[in-house]
Formats: sequence, structure tokens, C-alpha cells
Amino acid sequence: MASRNWQALVLNALRFEAGWLLCVLGGSWVAAIAGCSLLAWHLWRCARPGEWRFIAGFALLGLLIDGGLQLLGGFDFNDQTQALGLLPLWLWMLWPLFATLVYHSLAWLWRYPLLAALCGAISGPLSYYGGALMAEVTLAAWLLPVQALIWAIICVGISYFNPLKEQ
Repeated sequence: MASRNWQALVLNALRFEAGWLLCVLGGSWVAAIAGCSLLAWHLWRCARPGEWRFIAGFALLGLLIDGGLQLLGGFDFNDQTQALGLLPLWLWMLWPLFATLVYHSLAWLWRYPLLAALCGAISGPLSYYGGALMAEVTLAAWLLPVQALIWAIICVGISYFNPLKEQ
């Protein structure tokens, strides 16, 4: 049973990584197909009761945060089509895909708020930096430090307010 749980956690992380790569490298059409397929699979086979609400809320949070940063000049997407005039679909899709990790492969992290903040402050900006390089997006000089702060706060928030976190 323990190995089965471990395998499920690894598969959860691998599905996210595959989705991240498909979205960043494939653009918005691939993100729409791959992202929606991965989310549907997660909700059908893996999600805990009520988890869809968290994923939907996290998707909205991503639209607000990255959309706001876009309006402040944080991103230059060149000629990429932007959903709702704010973000390319591929970037926005990364938010609900990340949310699929919270109650699964990252569940252990939320017991350690300071570690969660540190991981968010490092991995968040690295994800944006790597994605920007691959998708030919220009980032404002101030964006990565701001992303570090945002993702540290998000991860601490998940640590303190996650109703399904491991006890």
C-alpha cells in the first residue's frame, strides 16, 4: 500500500511536469488540449472531495496575479495571443496544473511553513525564468524578485490555511 501511494505521488508530480513542458513549449493550443486533459484526468482519478474548488480558485488567483503583473509591464509576450487580453492561455494554465500538486505530491511541504516559503521563493521565479526562455517571453527586471515574494506568500498561505494538509 505504501509503495502504491508513493507511486501515485510521483505520477502526480510527473503529470505536472509534463503539463508544464507541454504548455510552455506548445503554446496556447497545446495548453488548452493538454492542460484540460491533465486537469480532467486529475479530477476524475486523483482529486479529493472538494479539491476542484481549490483548483478553480487557484486558477482565478493566477489570472489575478499574473494578469496584474502583465498590466504593470512585467511580461512582454511579443505577438502571442492573450486570453482576456491579459495572458496567453499557456501561462494561465500553469496555475491550475500547479494546484493539482497541493494535496498530493506537495502535501508533506505544508507542515513546514518556512520551508514552504523558501521553496516557493526559489522555485516560483525559476519556473517563470525557465518558461520565459523557452517561450521567448521577456520579463521586466523587477518581475523575478516580485515573483519570489508572491510565491513565498502563496506557499505560506497554503501551509497555514490548507484544510486537507497532512497532520
